[in-house]
Amino acid sequence: MQVARVLAMLLGASVALMPLAYAQDAAKPDAKSDAKSDAKSDPAARDIASIKKLLETKFPGAPIANVSKSPYFGLYEAQLEDRMIYTDAAVNYVIVGSVYDTATRTNLTEQRLRQLNRVAWDSLPLDLAIKKVKGDGSRKLAVFADADCPFCKRLETELKSVDNVTIYTFLFPIDSLHPESAKKSAQIWCAADRVKAWDDWFDTGKLPQNKGDCPTPIAQTAKLGEKYRVNATPTLIFADGSVTPGALPLAQLESEMKRADAELKKTASTQK
Repeated sequence: MQVARVLAMLLGASVALMPLAYAQDAAKPDAKSDAKSDAKSDPAARDIASIKKLLETKFPGAPIANVSKSPYFGLYEAQLEDRMIYTDAAVNYVIVGSVYDTATRTNLTEQRLRQLNRVAWDSLPLDLAIKKVKGDGSRKLAVFADADCPFCKRLETELKSVDNVTIYTFLFPIDSLHPESAKKSAQIWCAADRVKAWDDWFDTGKLPQNKGDCPTPIAQTAKLGEKYRVNATPTLIFADGSVTPGALPLAQLESEMKRADAELKKTASTQK
């Protein structure tokens, strides 16, 4: 993964190999450059454009995005896929890690990434996903998952204990890691009961008795994942559009869904 190579350059290979929130990483094409600002008339935009160019020069091929002035220590921030780095105006130094508010113990870096990566729930093509309703289905969760991903299996185990939720699973096989996953995903999609086929696969390891030769959305979900910067499985999208990679434990799943619902209510009240 491109980010891993950049972090290896900065911190050493051992750090780059550390797993992030129990997720498997997928190699992805470099992200396209952001839309150019009118640097000629805006000194701040000029500085940001210069910092972006310096970062791209010092880290060739790295997908640098969302460069802006941070509120911390006069530093600038830049996003590398699902990570945030901080740098000075001359890009002589780079800080990799999180900034915390010591009073509230809030991870401000994580909070910022949530804002930058948020997905409009209504923009999700839910017809491309396997829909599973549990209890009254009042809560919402979308998951990008690979049928052969061990961390997806771990997440499925945790989700067994989550009730009153509608789960939309987007089949997202990562061929570079699991060459058979796309075929298995197609067989699951082509089953008469997709929810049962998905659950049976993770519970018993049994696949539906079909050739997986019906029309599937797998190519479309691959493009969707690229659009939303999905580079690991599982990746979760909560009701407020916040994106979190990894097989979260039950307590954290419940906490994140509660937070997402509260955020939605807060947004709705401010729009009135």
